[in-house]
Amino acid sequence: MTELGQRLRQERESKGLSLEDLQKLTKIQKRYLLGIEEGNYEVMPGKFYVRAFIKQYCEAIGLDTDAIFEEYKSDIPSTQTEDMPQQLSRVRSRKEIPQHTKGVSKAYDYLPTVLVVAGVVVVGIIIWVIAQNIVSDKNKEQANQEAPNSEVQQSNTQEETNETTAKNDNSKSEDEQSAADKKEKEKAEKEKAAKEKAEKEKAEKEKAEKEKKDSGKQEYKEVQKTGRSATYALSGTDAFNLEVTSTQADTWLDVKNGKGNAFFSSILKKGETKEFDLTKETEARVNIGYSPGVELKVNGKAVDLPFDSSKQVRQVVTIQYQPAEAQ
Repeated sequence: MTELGQRLRQERESKGLSLEDLQKLTKIQKRYLLGIEEGNYEVMPGKFYVRAFIKQYCEAIGLDTDAIFEEYKSDIPSTQTEDMPQQLSRVRSRKEIPQHTKGVSKAYDYLPTVLVVAGVVVVGIIIWVIAQNIVSDKNKEQANQEAPNSEVQQSNTQEETNETTAKNDNSKSEDEQSAADKKEKEKAEKEKAAKEKAEKEKAEKEKAEKEKKDSGKQEYKEVQKTGRSATYALSGTDAFNLEVTSTQADTWLDVKNGKGNAFFSSILKKGETKEFDLTKETEARVNIGYSPGVELKVNGKAVDLPFDSSKQVRQVVTIQYQPAEAQ
């Protein structure tokens, strides 16, 4: 890794950016960004791309491009300037400046830098304009990578072949990256689903074991009936879990303890199940507004409603609970 690559990587990481984030910001492929950080310029599609990509990298992370190019010029191969546009890479020497302009000779010392900066700005503006007129994200990436070609006059057929190859590589790399991301996402979703399934199976197993343990000694018996209300006694168990399910239609459901504190008082929709842990309560009152299709379970075991739901639509069930350990 070159000093320039190390400096750029440190700046990127200090801003909390990954190579994928930088790829989205610059529209430069991740492998080219990695090549810049590692000083491996051989992966670039052409010589001019080295300076162009380094410039975009610096701008994306907020570094002064001119200062970076000057400070780390030894890390950038000098041959990179050979394929820059003639107006960007070469300027008139002092010998070519007419002698009668002696009064402004000092200004010519800064002329190369001014021309380079101006050229870079022009290239940047052209890239921005092209990018704004491209609708497809994929076309944006291709346009951003191909934009330098509009400023560079290729000198021979071999250079044009290299550019075509680079474009094909870009498209292939994007497809491979997309496929890899999709595969990784599918893998994560499968792992999550498997984990949730295992947790659900474990919970169901524990619940079944508990119900099996309590089923042999649990007793649920009727105490009295009057009007639309009935009272039951639950004993022989150390748990009082109530499940209410509506299978046919929406119904009003009101569940309170013996002190009148409500656990639920709203509409129970068709197909919906509500579970209540009433182990700490001594009494629970269940008011069912529309009993047809309503199922009750006590500690996982189905219990019948006290009245025929076709004759008594609204039913009130009171369950008095006495823990086994208190008996």
